Amino acid sequence: MSLQAAIATRPRAFVAVVGTQAEDYLQRMVSNDVEALGVGESCEALLLTPKARVIAPVRVLRRGAEDFLLLTEPELGEIVREHLLRFRFAARAEIATEEHSSHLVFSDPGNGGIPNSDYPVPAWEVLDREPPSGAEHVAEGELERLRIEARTPRFGREIDDRVLPAEAGLVERAVSLTKGCYPGQEPIARLHYRGHANRSLRLLQVDSEEPPDFDAEIVLEGKTVGRVTSAVRSNGGVVALGYVRVEVPEDADLGVGNASARSLH
Repeated sequence: MSLQAAIATRPRAFVAVVGTQAEDYLQRMVSNDVEALGVGESCEALLLTPKARVIAPVRVLRRGAEDFLLLTEPELGEIVREHLLRFRFAARAEIATEEHSSHLVFSDPGNGGIPNSDYPVPAWEVLDREPPSGAEHVAEGELERLRIEARTPRFGREIDDRVLPAEAGLVERAVSLTKGCYPGQEPIARLHYRGHANRSLRLLQVDSEEPPDFDAEIVLEGKTVGRVTSAVRSNGGVVALGYVRVEVPEDADLGVGNASARSLH
């Protein structure tokens, strides 16, 4: 199907951070540079533990000088709210969940659209507006295929407490390496400047009719070198995301269960 003018369901939870110290507080709590945002602009960011494990991925939208809205996964809204409240101390900022309707569009909606880079084509999230009449709806399975083919990590799949941001490719899209301190900054900077991740997220073609299970082993010459995190049917086979050790060549002949697999570039 053509994605031009198509729409999709994109469930979200929303947490507002509002007040005279909202900007300063978020700047100290999330991984990206929210001070650099103008009104109406947004950025991807992470809430992290001190050891740089991901608590929640968020998109930070600046609605006003002292007004920010955090978009996150539906199951993470309360977690984000409670985490920000727990460390607020004397910061003058109100933190509360909000209710909004939302949908995803694949054509520029004009003012108010929030850019979304999760897919291989331009997309925007639109809040509290009716979807365009007559637009074709992208099914959930098709949207998942697009996410996988764009190598976009998803919380609960590619992102969990076993994974470092660098392994998931999140440093490039959701971390500022030049801003001030925030929880998890030191291990992220240390790995970036002095070392390297042991695993990386790869897009795989699996020669199978059925998608492999979550955490299915990826094997090279009888040795486990990774695990599958997401998989869907595509063009008579299966495309999958999985973590593979960095020393495994990109053109290696891999195995997943009884099926052969290879990295897609």
